[in-house]
Amino acid sequence: MILTPEFIFRNVEAIHPDFLARQGIKALVLDVDNTLTGDGSQMLDESVKAWLQQMREAGISLTVVSNNTAKRVRPFAERIGLEWVSLACKPLPIGLMVARHRLGVTKSQMAMVGDQIYTDRMAAGLYGIPCLFLLPRTPHDKARGVQIKRKFEPHWVQKYFRKGGKLYE
Repeated sequence: MILTPEFIFRNVEAIHPDFLARQGIKALVLDVDNTLTGDGSQMLDESVKAWLQQMREAGISLTVVSNNTAKRVRPFAERIGLEWVSLACKPLPIGLMVARHRLGVTKSQMAMVGDQIYTDRMAAGLYGIPCLFLLPRTPHDKARGVQIKRKFEPHWVQKYFRKGGKLYE
């Protein structure tokens, strides 16, 4: 099912290069809000800065793909030295297609990293790539649409665990 996660991680810092290598993943497409930083924040935790450096040192290509506007995404992505795609139209896979071509990898070599079932997970599923689904960094979302969608996400998370999935920490 394109909504049931393949993997669930406590946070982005729980994704390790050895895990990616075992999956054949050489590139990550990263969401911003509640994935790399809190919802609407331009600040990056030191632990996430260290994680980004760890990924770069391991040779993992990284790019940001967000449904947010360039006004929100550009300064954040440029501050952390990443290319970016704004107004990505997730769950449609348009932004993922753009990112894959920029990264120069095959679909089998990339994964989506994000915190929302109905955007990040669904876009990855529609595009045919795995989603490394994260628990949200903060317990609140500013956008009303996201708040509504969050009410329906536990069903898919529970389905993952009923199928024997584990929480990567």
